[in-house]
Amino acid sequence: MSLEIRGCGTALVTPFRKDGSVDEPALRRLVQFQLREGIDFLVPCGTTGETPTLEHGEYIGVIRLVVEEVDGKVPVIAGVGGNSTKKVAELANQVESLGVQGILSVAPYYNKPTQEGLYQHFKTIAEASELPVILYNVPGRTSSNIEPATVGRLSEIPNIIGIKEASGSIVQQMEVLNAVKPGFRVLSGDDAFTLPLIAAGGVGVISVVSNEAPGPMVRLTHLLLDGKYDEARNLNLQLLPLMQVNFIETNPIPVKAALAMMGLIEEVYRLPMIPMKPENRAKLEKVMAAQRLLQAQKV
Repeated sequence: MSLEIRGCGTALVTPFRKDGSVDEPALRRLVQFQLREGIDFLVPCGTTGETPTLEHGEYIGVIRLVVEEVDGKVPVIAGVGGNSTKKVAELANQVESLGVQGILSVAPYYNKPTQEGLYQHFKTIAEASELPVILYNVPGRTSSNIEPATVGRLSEIPNIIGIKEASGSIVQQMEVLNAVKPGFRVLSGDDAFTLPLIAAGGVGVISVVSNEAPGPMVRLTHLLLDGKYDEARNLNLQLLPLMQVNFIETNPIPVKAALAMMGLIEEVYRLPMIPMKPENRAKLEKVMAAQRLLQAQKV
């Protein structure tokens, strides 16, 4: 199965009701909001979706709902990760039947595998499914860095097609670009790295900020991909405060608070995520007001 992935994809939050259950109507509204704003692809059940707290049935239900609501308009890339290779491979095989166009698989957390262990982990996952696989490197959460040479080796596996690179190092991102085979897609995993990574040869971003500002983030990535750097730099500077405030506390705490301010979801988290500190909420609200996002999509 081929997958052309380029531009801005949203790492979707998972909305919950006050009783803690998945808020399916709110999730449908979020998907429709994304589609109206021109998003290029959607990524349910990643880190931003609080996936570690979802029961298996909820996880499958979220992916199925997003696929149904998207109705083929844009690709859906399902988050499929964990620290048991066998379980992740089984899950990769299972989601294939749900109609997704690819999977995003995070490096194993807590185990701290060697580079060869990482290679064997992702190779096993790729062999378990015919779906295109996008690697996800986020050492700040996993304590496991997929080094450029390892990404280069993995890029030779036919259905491993790209990486969401969130190492926080533009040097490492450029080393990845230099290590992989032609056509391998390198996407930013940090909103604030979108501009420099695309300038260096990346093809887009899997974004948190695009939950609340999909239109502007899509425009930013497309300006960059079209080589319109003057316009892109200006837009990037406008969006920078929003990019920064979205990580004033652990993701997805700020982005869910922001979406609640917009009236799109109820502000409900599952432990160990908790609501924002009042002083940080005030900072978020100030930036949201300056970006003219407050109540922009009230439902």
